[in-house]
Amino acid sequence: MKVLNFGSLNIDYVYQMAHFIRPGETAPCKTLTAGCGGKGLNQSIALAKAGTEVYHAGLYGAEAQFLLDKMQTAGVDTSLLRLGEGANGHAIIQVDENGQNCIILYGGTNRQITESYVDEVLAHFEAGDVLVLQNEINCMPYIMKRAHEKGLRIAFNAAPYGAEVLSYPLETVTWLIVNEVEGAGISGKTDFDDIADTLVNRYPGMNIMLTMGKSGCLYKSADETVRLGACHVDAVDTTAAGDTFIGYFVRGILQGLPMRDTLRQATVASAIAVTRPGAADSVPSIDEVLASPLLDTI
Repeated sequence: MKVLNFGSLNIDYVYQMAHFIRPGETAPCKTLTAGCGGKGLNQSIALAKAGTEVYHAGLYGAEAQFLLDKMQTAGVDTSLLRLGEGANGHAIIQVDENGQNCIILYGGTNRQITESYVDEVLAHFEAGDVLVLQNEINCMPYIMKRAHEKGLRIAFNAAPYGAEVLSYPLETVTWLIVNEVEGAGISGKTDFDDIADTLVNRYPGMNIMLTMGKSGCLYKSADETVRLGACHVDAVDTTAAGDTFIGYFVRGILQGLPMRDTLRQATVASAIAVTRPGAADSVPSIDEVLASPLLDTI
């Protein structure tokens, strides 16, 4: 069984601020760093650090070789990546004193995916393999349809959420991974349980993974419901919290772990990540997660 992550690669420009900039305001930042990011890259690194063999597909800009180097160092197979045209995708990230963030995304090469490239990538995979997707690249409906036709199982993180998600062939998705905002956008509901119930009923065969911030997480399928609380830590930077959770969630599924154990490990991994600055650099290894005393708190 192979794991393919067809996703974004971003250069993250992170500005440490006393507070988020307000309309009309000019304010200095405390520090500026340029690092590796993008939901796709972050999730591939999380999968690799969790001990999963993962292939990453996508396009990158000429200035972004260091992103490939970062993934390769973490253990991600980058042989399917291709050089695009023009600037690489990037993010402008403000991080305030409480560790919260707000993000502006520029698509760049992440928005240059073609159908012929999708076919080239998927030719390396077969029925039963797992495809991980996020909503930071173009050509999503085609990727989903072609992967489904080949029998791949799809884990789709509907972030960042936009109305276009409703036009995607969501019936092809095996695991839909959303937070309360994304879940509400797709389901039309706001209550956590209503979101999960609505989506399971609307898409038979789909498994719902709903992350609920400080309220923990909720997994729901046709025959199983598992709810878990959150770990309470002092957050430094929440940028890659969701991506870390997803990498470990997919890892648990691949390992055949009981869902409660999968959620415990994913929750702890995410909690460790938010205590560190940066995106990809904050993701812990599986050894760190399994040795963490936080496992005994949830």
